[in-house]
Amino acid sequence: MELLRSSSVAELATLAEGGVLVHGGTEVVPLLREGLLEAERLVDVRGIVPRGVQDATIGAGTTLAELEVEPGIPDALSEACRLAASPQLRNMSSLGGNLLQATRCWYWRLGYPCRLHGGDRCHARDGEHREHAIFANDYCASAHPSDVAAVLVALGATLHTTRRELPVRDLYRLPTPEDRRTTTLEPGEVILELDVPPADSSTYLKAMDRKRWAFPLVGVAAVRRGAETTVALAGVAPVPWLLEGSLDDATPLPGTAYKVQVATALVERARAAVA
Repeated sequence: MELLRSSSVAELATLAEGGVLVHGGTEVVPLLREGLLEAERLVDVRGIVPRGVQDATIGAGTTLAELEVEPGIPDALSEACRLAASPQLRNMSSLGGNLLQATRCWYWRLGYPCRLHGGDRCHARDGEHREHAIFANDYCASAHPSDVAAVLVALGATLHTTRRELPVRDLYRLPTPEDRRTTTLEPGEVILELDVPPADSSTYLKAMDRKRWAFPLVGVAAVRRGAETTVALAGVAPVPWLLEGSLDDATPLPGTAYKVQVATALVERARAAVA
């Protein structure tokens, strides 16, 4: 395996073809170590991918720790960064990397031949699934782990990549038999910046197994602009979930029915907090 460092965005786009991008390494390194990710080339994007906050634009290389204390971003985003991980991980983790986290589904992590690994079965549906999805879980019951992604979906943030501009919501896709991917990034495409529009009020609430620094069982982001409130959830679907209908539309598995109750309580609290 070779480690390369790009000197420009143009060169980065070339090196990214056939390589694996790495910034803080908090996601890529464990996946490589566990054999879930293979790479002959690692491309260090530090120093190339923009870092920092300028007005409503956030560089994808900005760390969660930097965003946590940034006064110019919506409260929900700051809180999601604070709750996402331990201080050590927040100091290393980049915003772009956090958005591209792989599922925490233990069947996928243990290398079971599940549908995301190209198999023909979702092991969680018949097995242990306490932490799994309650929406869009018919093909794959994995739950997306990013607190930050749910907040950015609720905020209506926009991504800028080396090739295009798209809403953060459109970064994600539900896996299908024809395409098992959970993101829409193409090979060699790199996230550079995000535009985050201001909000009148916002909050992020999170239910975890531990009191601190755990992945969300249910995370709820609420954003109010004028009389309209937008809600998005983490930990409840294979992708960050924009709540456009009702929680009554959830399709929990036997072991995840409790998540509907938790989500109902947190959505009510979040809506009240931004009212």
